[in-house]
Amino acid sequence: MRRSLAGVALAVTSMVALSFLIPLGALVMSLVKEQSVTAAEQRAAALAPVLTLTTDPSALRESAAGLDAAEHLVIHLPDAQSLGDSQAPVKLLERAQQGRESISQKTPGGWICLQPVVLPGDRVAVIENFVPDEELTRGVKASWAVMFLLAVGLVGGSVLVADRLGAKVVRSSKKLAQASHTLGQGNLDTRVEPMGPKELRDAGVAFNAMAHRMTELLAIERELVADLSHRLRTPLTALHLASERMAGTPESARVEAAVHALESELQAIITTARTPLAVGPMGHGMRSAETNTGRKPTGTGPASECPRSEAAEVVRRRTAFWSVLAEQQNRPCSLDLTQEPTAVSLSDDDIAAVVDALIGNVFSHTPPGTAFEVRVARTAQAVELVVEDSGPGIPEPDRALSRGSSTGSSGLGLDIARRAAAVTGGTMRIAHGPQGGAHITVVFALAPPAPPERGPRGSRRRARWWPRTR
Repeated sequence: MRRSLAGVALAVTSMVALSFLIPLGALVMSLVKEQSVTAAEQRAAALAPVLTLTTDPSALRESAAGLDAAEHLVIHLPDAQSLGDSQAPVKLLERAQQGRESISQKTPGGWICLQPVVLPGDRVAVIENFVPDEELTRGVKASWAVMFLLAVGLVGGSVLVADRLGAKVVRSSKKLAQASHTLGQGNLDTRVEPMGPKELRDAGVAFNAMAHRMTELLAIERELVADLSHRLRTPLTALHLASERMAGTPESARVEAAVHALESELQAIITTARTPLAVGPMGHGMRSAETNTGRKPTGTGPASECPRSEAAEVVRRRTAFWSVLAEQQNRPCSLDLTQEPTAVSLSDDDIAAVVDALIGNVFSHTPPGTAFEVRVARTAQAVELVVEDSGPGIPEPDRALSRGSSTGSSGLGLDIARRAAAVTGGTMRIAHGPQGGAHITVVFALAPPAPPERGPRGSRRRARWWPRTR
C-alpha cells in the first residue's frame, strides 16, 4: 500500500508540475526575448535625436558609446557611410531607407532592429541595432534549472508525505489484522489502540467493542452452565438423603459412591464453568447493566413476551417438595404465605431456582434437625421472600455473595438469588436471625400491571417492555 500511495503521489505531482513547468518555461523565454528586443529598440530611438542635430561621425560614435551594447549599434548615413559593422541584409536597409519604415525581425544569428531617421534636406539615415541569439536567451537556462529543482523538491516532498501517511495507514491496518488473528486464536484480552485515519480509528473502536462483547457473551454462557449445574444439586441432595435411608442394604455402598462421584463431577463442572466476571443475573447479559453499573436494564420486545409468575405459588410448591426431605431429617419446617397477589417479572423456573438455592443451602450447611422457616410477604412495591434457619448462620455475609469465595461451596446459590432479584430491580440482604442462624431476604419488585387484552374488533393494547429472564 505504501508503494501504491507513493506511486500515485509521484504520478499526480509530476503531471501537475509538468503542466506548470512547460508553459512557464516558454513564458520565461518569451519575456527574456521581448525585453532584449525592447532594449534594442530603445537604444536606437535614443540615438535618433543626435542624428537630427549632427552627422559628424566622431560625435555620433561618442553618443553611441554612452549607450549599453554600443558595439552592436551601427549608423548608416545618407552618403552610404556606415559607422560600425553592419549585420543587416542589404534589402532590409534599402527597405528602411526608401520606405522610411521601422523594421524589427529575426535574422540569422540574432534579431535586427532598423530605425530610419529623416535628416534636413529630406535625407534618410538608418540606425541599426543587432541583438545576437545569446542575448535573446540570456538567463533562460538558469531560470529553467531553478524551476526544475523546485519541481523536483515538490515531487519528492509529496512522495515523502504520501509515504509517511501510507506508513501510518499500513501500521494501523497491520495492528488491526494482527489483533484479529490473535483474537481468533483465543486470546480474548486482545485490544487495539485506535489510530490512523478516521475510518481505521472507527474500525479499531468497533473491534474493541466486538471483543468486549464476545468476552461478555462467553462469560454469560459460562455462568449459565454454572447456574444450570448448580440446579442439579437439588436432585443430588435428594439422592444423597435416599442413600442414607438405604444404609445397611447391599446396594447402599454402591449408591453412596455413585452419589459422591456425581457430586464431585458436578463440582468440577461448576469450577470449570465459573468465571470471575459478574455479567448479569440469571445468566442474561442484557441484565448486567443494572448489576454492574446501576442503570436500568434496556432491551426490546413486547410486554406480552415478558415472564410473569406468582411468587407465592411457586414458593409453596417448592417448599412442599423440600418439606418431605425435611421430615426425613427431623427438620421443623414452617411456611407463611401472603394472600395478596405476588406477581413478579420472573419465570417459574427462575423463582424455583432461587427457592431451591436458599433451602438447599440450609440442608447443605446445617446439621439434621435444624429448623427453618420460609415466608413470603407483600409490600406496596415489592414481594419479600425470607428464608430463616436456626443453624450456625453465615459468618461473612458479604463474602458469601461472591461466586466461588465460600469455603467448601461453589458460592453460586446466593448469587443466583441476588441476580434474580436484580433482574426485577430488587435487592438481597443477609443477616442473623433471632435464633442466631441465617436470615436471608430476597426482595423482588412487583411486575407492572398486565396490559389489557386485544378487543374483538382489533382494539390494541399498549405494549410495555419488561426484561425477560429466559
